[in-house]
Amino acid sequence: MQQIDASAHSAAPVDAVYRLLADGSTWPTWSPIDSFTLEQPGDSQPEGIGAVRRFRTGRSTTRERVVEREPGRRLSYVLLGGLPIRGYRADVDLTPAAGGGTDIRWRSSFTATVPGTGWLYRRALRRFIQRCADGLAAHAAAPTEAPTEAPTEAPKSTMD
Repeated sequence: MQQIDASAHSAAPVDAVYRLLADGSTWPTWSPIDSFTLEQPGDSQPEGIGAVRRFRTGRSTTRERVVEREPGRRLSYVLLGGLPIRGYRADVDLTPAAGGGTDIRWRSSFTATVPGTGWLYRRALRRFIQRCADGLAAHAAAPTEAPTEAPTEAPKSTMD
């Protein structure tokens, strides 16, 4: 069995990080993923337990099922298809950091379908998952842009 353990720190609070993590539609903004589609809603909420999410990265499309959600703490999913690996499970744990912000730990495990290729998939997925963790951390901490207002014209004088 292959295992990956990636971590990152965000200056953002846990709830802000979890909000992005739990919303698949945000993943293309902070990860290497190109697109997201909710294929099947979850039991109690659209991306709740049982939801099937489809992600496209380049020419590769993966399908994942959400298997665990602990708001503000954990999101777990299993791979249903798209890569030549089996038994893939990822657990993304969020912990309030002692000095403020959030510690992100993204762990996954899997077995390669083709014997002898596990190290190759572990290497590629480790880089990919680290980019996801780093992107999540940075995006959650980025200041949000305030809406800009159109400049207003000063009232015209009616005195001549």
